[in-house]
Amino acid sequence: MTGSTDSKSSITSDGATTAQARRSDATRTAILAAARERFAADGYERATIRAIAKDARIDPSMVMRYFGSKEGLFAAAVALDLRLPDLGQVPREEVGRALVTHFLDLWEENEELTAVLRVGATNQAGAARMQDIFRDQLLPVTRQVCPDPEQVPTRAALCAAQLLGLALTRYVLRLPPAVALPREELVAWLGPTVQRYLTAPSP
Repeated sequence: MTGSTDSKSSITSDGATTAQARRSDATRTAILAAARERFAADGYERATIRAIAKDARIDPSMVMRYFGSKEGLFAAAVALDLRLPDLGQVPREEVGRALVTHFLDLWEENEELTAVLRVGATNQAGAARMQDIFRDQLLPVTRQVCPDPEQVPTRAALCAAQLLGLALTRYVLRLPPAVALPREELVAWLGPTVQRYLTAPSP
């Protein structure tokens, strides 16, 4: 009889654990859905944990329990598609200018991308999100034109340093000289540098 009782207890325990996991997944999904809508509607700065929790119909402490902070929640909620151009279809001597122009368009049209950069500079979850974007989206584009496959990660990192540095100074820190530069001048300055990172022989 003891064995039968233990077996029933095990089944009950397993069922309770499964039910708890499902509730946990449902709560996490509800929080992320509410956060995406709230960040899209209010922007990163104005969106609050309290408002997101209200939309998800849970206590604000639950948001903190699952994501730790507003920055962590934002990093988990936002999925960014950089919509990078197919550099294989761009004349080889123009790939640097094409990439700089594309990123300027992105920074100016997509506030979420600027917010992710701001979060990534100060928060581990945000930094991890930026690393995912780098690995999944910029590496494949760099691979299309890099003359040495073994150097793809290094060259992509150099491109990221240039492009993210531009975004940080122009759109986050808003340094006056960086903000004042016309797009044409930015492309003229940065295009050849990014071109060298992508296609030049190894120094």
